[in-house]
Parts: sequence; structure tokens; C-alpha cells
Amino acid sequence: MVWEENHPKDQPAMKDNPYYQNQWGMSIDLNTCTGCNACVVACTSENNVQVVGKEEVSNGRHMYWIRNDRYYVTEGDEGAEDPEMLMQPVMCQHCENAPCESVCPVAATLHSPDGTNQMIYNRCIGTRYCANNCPYKVRRFNFFDWTKTLPTEVQMAQNPEVTVRTRGVMEKCSWCVQRIRQSQQQADNEDRDLRPNEVETACQQACPTDAITFGDLNNPESDVVEEKQNPRRYELMAYLNTKPRLSYLGRVRNTNPRIEEALSSEQDADAVAAADA
Repeated sequence: MVWEENHPKDQPAMKDNPYYQNQWGMSIDLNTCTGCNACVVACTSENNVQVVGKEEVSNGRHMYWIRNDRYYVTEGDEGAEDPEMLMQPVMCQHCENAPCESVCPVAATLHSPDGTNQMIYNRCIGTRYCANNCPYKVRRFNFFDWTKTLPTEVQMAQNPEVTVRTRGVMEKCSWCVQRIRQSQQQADNEDRDLRPNEVETACQQACPTDAITFGDLNNPESDVVEEKQNPRRYELMAYLNTKPRLSYLGRVRNTNPRIEEALSSEQDADAVAAADA
């Protein structure tokens, strides 16, 4: 022990952490996402994200850990009146080079040994520097002291595994770290390694089309490893060199032109029939 103190290891300290053997990642397939917002509801319920109401949202005080962005697609000027809509769930990207971490003056947001970006609420002093520096705009500031204003019935409905945040702290997606730790504890109690795809986040579990894939990047049998090798894979705003752990599979539309013509003819026939009626 004395020799180790005077001769530190070349290996970084975080690699000596038992959590380092698991490296978490996520992939979202935009081909299968329907924009149903089930992931948003599941995340809100699982992580005690409070509902602030219409008035506070209109004031810009949004409070959710995952949002569904909508993009409207047209080809030139054609179809401007009836554009195609693309949905994209956006949450914390858990960047390897996280811009939010470098600006926090109290190290309230930091990188965990298993590759996720986590919040330490009792350190946070609410400077909001991290929100200003996040290019994905996925961090939320808590304006209210929910621990005192929540009705008793609502307090009883909160998830006991997740901290109910108080006023003045920043919040964001944690990739349901409480579920990760529970699965790791269960595997440790049973003296075994984590099984492939054993850990599921709340958004992944609730997705009706299985568009969200989460798992251990160090396990070659994990589904997320296969998703990461898909040629449709891309990272959001990758040119910023944030190296996000969350990747997307681009949407592909191979519409047969004959089917489009048939649908157009059918719609025209329905319009004529409706006009005659």
C-alpha cells in the first residue's frame, strides 16, 4: 500500500471504479418512432418530473427530461400545404466531451465511470451555466420548491428511488440511473454479470414500437451494439465534437411512385364523390 501511494498507477482512477466495466449507450430509430409521446409520459412518471402547467410553460419554464421535436419536410415548393412530419425524441445526449461539465463552478454535473453525465443535486447552486452551454437545450431549471407544495396524495405517488428535486437546481435525463444501479446490485447479489439488454430505461420500456434501444456498449451481445453499427447511424450535432453516447438511426422513405399515384387517384375519386353527395 505504501508503494502504491508513492507510485500511482498509470491507469486513470475512474477505470479502477467497479462501474467502469459497463459503458452505457442508447440508439433511437427514427424509422419506427411515431411521435406518440409515451416516452415523455413514462420519463415524467419514473423520475418524479413535476407538471408545471400551461401558464409556466408559456413563461418558458418547461420541465421535462425528454421532448419530441417535430420537423416538417417538403420537396421544394410542392407539398407545402400538406408537409410530411418527422418526429425526433431529444434528451440528454450524455456526451463524452460534455460542454455542461466544463462550465459548472461546483462540479455538480460530472462524468460517471460508466460513461453517463450525472447531476449531484446537493452541489448545484443554480448558476444555469450548464443550460447556457448545452447545445441540445435539454437541461431544465427548477423554479419551485415541490417538496413543500405537492399535495400529500401526489407525494405518495412519487417514485421513492428518485430524488424529488427542490427549488434552485438543474435537472436533466439520467438514463434512469436508478434502474441501472438496481440491476447491477441484483447481478452482484446473484454473483453474475449483467445479462445483455437486462437494463431498460423507462422511455425504452414504454415505447410501443421499440424505437429506443439501451444497453451496455461493452457487451457485444447487447442490441445497442448492433444498432450502433447500422449505416443509418448518426449523432445529433456531431460537428461540435461533443461525442454523444446517444445516436439516431436516420429515417428512410422508399415510397413507390406507383403507390403514390394510386393513392392520389383514390383521394381524387373520394373528393369527387363527396362533392356529388
